[in-house]
Amino acid sequence: MKLFKIGHVVHFYDKIGVAIVELDGTLAVGDKIKFSRGGEDLFEQNVDSIQIEHEKKDSAGKGDVVGLKTNEEVKEGVEVFKI
Repeated sequence: MKLFKIGHVVHFYDKIGVAIVELDGTLAVGDKIKFSRGGEDLFEQNVDSIQIEHEKKDSAGKGDVVGLKTNEEVKEGVEVFKI
């Protein structure tokens, strides 16, 4: 299984379970991603929706800052990988 780092978490809204991720690569709805911190795998999930400035998008690219609904809580600085 090859991993590609696609970004990192810059903020997490715990009440609504949304991570704000600054992208270093491309991401699309339907992709499978993994959250990892310091080499430790936290959890994996599918991307069900992507939002940029409260607008739903099908995909996003390098430099975009996106909101992703997450299955678990994540902290700032957690790295995001595409599986």
